[in-house]
Amino acid sequence: MFQSLVDKMTAALGKFRNKGKLTEADVKAGMREVKLALLEADVNYKVVKDFIKTVTERAVGSEVLESLMPAQQVVKIVNEELCALMGGTQSKLHISSRPPTVIMMVGLQGAGKTTHAAKLAGMYKKQSKRPLLVACDVYRPAAIKQLEVVGGQLEIPVFQMGDKVSPVEIAKAGIEHAKKHGHDMVFIDTAGRLHIDEVLMNELRDIKAAVEPAEILLVVDAMTGQDAVNVAESFNELLDITGVVLTKMDGDTRGGAALSVRHVTGKPIKFVGMGEKLDMIEPFFPDRMASRILGMGDVLSLIEKAQQSFDEKQALELERKMREQSFTLTDFLDQFKQVRGMGSLEQLVGMIPGVNANALKDAKFDERQLDRTEAIILSMTPEERDNPNIINASRKKRIADGAGMKVEDVNRLLKQYDQMKQMMKKFSSMTGGKRFGRKGKMKFPF
Repeated sequence: MFQSLVDKMTAALGKFRNKGKLTEADVKAGMREVKLALLEADVNYKVVKDFIKTVTERAVGSEVLESLMPAQQVVKIVNEELCALMGGTQSKLHISSRPPTVIMMVGLQGAGKTTHAAKLAGMYKKQSKRPLLVACDVYRPAAIKQLEVVGGQLEIPVFQMGDKVSPVEIAKAGIEHAKKHGHDMVFIDTAGRLHIDEVLMNELRDIKAAVEPAEILLVVDAMTGQDAVNVAESFNELLDITGVVLTKMDGDTRGGAALSVRHVTGKPIKFVGMGEKLDMIEPFFPDRMASRILGMGDVLSLIEKAQQSFDEKQALELERKMREQSFTLTDFLDQFKQVRGMGSLEQLVGMIPGVNANALKDAKFDERQLDRTEAIILSMTPEERDNPNIINASRKKRIADGAGMKVEDVNRLLKQYDQMKQMMKKFSSMTGGKRFGRKGKMKFPF
C-alpha cells in the first residue's frame, strides 16, 4: 500500500535519526523532503502546505530541539499530524435506533459501489446483523445481476424490481420489504456515471429524500489519486455525504486520496477495500494508517486478523496437543489454513513493525506452496497423518503420485513437520508442561 510514499517518508525522517542534536535548519530541510514525498504521492497541494506548516511550527519549538531525543520527537509529531489529517479517530457507521439502518452507496461508475455494498453487508452479517441489498442501478447492463451474484456468494438477499421501475420507487419498496422481513440494515446500490452530471445528482437527491438514509457513503477509487478527492468534494457539495469508502487500496496507489479526502471534504474515510475478495474490506483507522505510512507497521490490524481467523476451541486443543506432544499432520494443516485465512503473506508482512517492505519487494511469497502442502497431506491416509513414522519409501511414492508432486516434495513437508514438532517439544519443556496464561487458558500473543 503506497510503498513509494512509505519509502520516501522513511528516508526523509531517517536523516533526523543520524543527528544527535537538531537545529531549526535541520528540521526545515527534512520537512522539504517530506513535502516532496507527499506531493509525489498526489496529496492535495493545500493539504501538504498546511501539514508542513503545522509540523514545522511544532518541531522547531524549544521543547523538541532541546530534548534528549529530538529525532524521535519529530517523528512523533509527524505521526500525530498525519493521524489528525486523516480524521484522528475511527469514524464508525451510524446505526439507527429504529431499524432498518439505511445506507446509500453512491459514486462514479467503475469505483466499486456494487461490490463494496455487498462487502459491507457481509461484514455486518458477521456481526449478527440481517442485511438486505437493494438494486437501484437500472441503467448499467447486468448491474442487478452482479448484485445478485455477489449477494448470493455471501448468502445475503437482494431486493430488485427489474430495470423498468424508477430507482426511487425501488428504494422505497426495498425499505418496506426490509421492515416486513426483519432486515435491520439496508444497503442501496445506486447508479453511477462516467462523470458527475445533473441527471445523476437529481436522481440521487430524490432517493435521499425518499428514504432518508442514516449514511450516504461515497465509493471512490484510491488509484485515481487527486481525481478521487475532486470527486469526493463534488459529491459532498451536492449530496452532503456522511463518509467515504476508498477502494483498491491494495493496488499500486500513491496514497494521496487517503491523506487528502478528509481534509478537503471534512467527511471521514470509514472503510477501505483491500482486495478483490468479498471479505477484503476493513474499517479505516487513521492512527494505524499513519503508522503504516511511517513504516511502523500495524500490529493492531494484524492482531484483529488473527482473532478473526483463529478458533478458540482449536487453540485450546492445540495447546493440549503441544503439552502431550501429540501434534499430528492434520493439526499441521489446520495451522496452515488458519494463517492463510488472515490474508496474503505480503499484506501480513507489511503489518509487522521493523520489517523493511522495500527490502522484501523482490521476495516472492509463493501462495501455491500452501496448496501443495494441503494436497500432500490430503493424499495421506488418516493413519499416516496421525503417525507419520510409518511413511516409508513406497508410501511416499503413493502420496506424491496422489498429490501430483515429487517424492522430494513429500520429504520436504515431513522435514518441516518434524522441525515444528521439535520446536513445540522445546516450548513445552520450557513451560514444564504447564498451561499458559491464567485460569487454564492458553495465552496467545493475539
